[in-house]
Amino acid sequence: MIVKAISSAVIGIDSHPVTVEVDLAAGLPLFSTVGLPDVAVRESKDRIKAAIKNSGYPFPGHHVTVNLAPADIRKEGTAFDLPIAVAILAAQGILPAAPLADYLTLGELSLDGSVKGVHGALSAAFGAKALGIRGMILPRPNAGEAALVAGIEVIPVDRLAEVVEFLGGRASIAPLAVDAEELFRRSLDYPFDFSEICGQKQAKRALEVAAAGSHNLLMIGPPGAGKTMLAQRLVTILPDLTLAEAVETTQIFSVAGLLDRKEALLGTRPFRSPHHTISDAGLVGGGHTPRPGEISLAHHGVLFLDELPEFRKNTLDALRQPVEDGRVTISRAALTATYPARFMLVAAMNPCPCGFFGERNRPCRCTPPQVRQYQGRISGPLLDRIDIHVEVPAVPYRDLAAREPGEPSAAIKARIERARAIQKHRAGGDETLVNARLSGRQLRAFCAIDEDSRQLIEMAVDRLGLSARAHTRILRVARTIADLEGLPGILPSHIAEAIQYRSLDRRIL
Repeated sequence: MIVKAISSAVIGIDSHPVTVEVDLAAGLPLFSTVGLPDVAVRESKDRIKAAIKNSGYPFPGHHVTVNLAPADIRKEGTAFDLPIAVAILAAQGILPAAPLADYLTLGELSLDGSVKGVHGALSAAFGAKALGIRGMILPRPNAGEAALVAGIEVIPVDRLAEVVEFLGGRASIAPLAVDAEELFRRSLDYPFDFSEICGQKQAKRALEVAAAGSHNLLMIGPPGAGKTMLAQRLVTILPDLTLAEAVETTQIFSVAGLLDRKEALLGTRPFRSPHHTISDAGLVGGGHTPRPGEISLAHHGVLFLDELPEFRKNTLDALRQPVEDGRVTISRAALTATYPARFMLVAAMNPCPCGFFGERNRPCRCTPPQVRQYQGRISGPLLDRIDIHVEVPAVPYRDLAAREPGEPSAAIKARIERARAIQKHRAGGDETLVNARLSGRQLRAFCAIDEDSRQLIEMAVDRLGLSARAHTRILRVARTIADLEGLPGILPSHIAEAIQYRSLDRRIL
């Protein structure tokens, strides 16, 4: 007798339906799994056998063949334990086979029959909805995230016996329902605020401009100047996530296995700060079976790279394509996975190896060749993709001792939201088309400048030797500055401020 159950395989962040077919045939007791399973799936036979017996059910003394279709998709992970187990029990007549077609099933089994959480439940829930089936049966720790998808029943379970009783019609389990809007409102809270930053007026202005246009930013300054503190508070002045963006961000964390089970929905923008020793695969994603990297975990948020020159050159070069495209595609022999990676890149670096080049109160111990070599670790193509370079000097004592708090994040966010509203209106309602992503044609349409501004840019390009991409960045930043002031046109003062945000170009020369 052949019995079929429905499950799911996640590739990238997308769910692909998998049919679990079980056949019991006469012959010596043997358990074989086919359909391109990985090691974890092949090992499931021992977990499944122990879970079935320890739950009080017999395990068939026949030749058990499990096929995971389609066979051209690699099946990895432990989520197939539960659907294989219920299909085996249905093949023995312990539970009816018909209800298996109504539910997508996934979960890892312990030897005692309890059901453990798995990765990618939110993606699987979207897949179940796309199939048009009634709902899904999954571990209780994953039920909260899956219930974010409206239109399907989410049945949370703790043990294999519960699943058998439910599918057999001998017990009822109430579907889990969550209020996504309420979860979203409860999660809108940051532990930081811009009012905690002392001094650094120029740096705070640069962060405001960067947030208004979603521009990439590089901070250059000595140790202890507050670069990390500034970067951490950037997310507090960015516009709030929409519910759709929050669900997409949650989906990535779910696939990566990093979702806090106590929080079914991530309502705040992610802030990721990997160490400079991170590998290429850790940053952009990869591995034998592709997993999302830090750039995907920073989707809709901020990726902060502290001590930028200390990162390996090939690791930084791997950022260039995702920064432009907003996604990363990882190709392996078995499959190709694409992950979203639309983030703001914020980086920080010292001006020299000792960190005090250009400081008045602390002498620099580095020679000019050492300074040039240190700054030269960052490739020109990557620098061209960073719109704003800003110097962050050491904070004077009078600013540290000031008792009056700085401007709060809420006030700065209000100005940024007004600037974003202008950009949305100019783009015909497209919220994703911020100034940092204007194409060449849109740049010509939205960033027209007068003769004085043109001469100012020409002089800067000639003196600094800027590339064509840097020239484009200046126009985009100037457009954002004009939007912050609510002006329809770009003025020479906006161009001048945008040119000032190419400080590293001036340093290298």
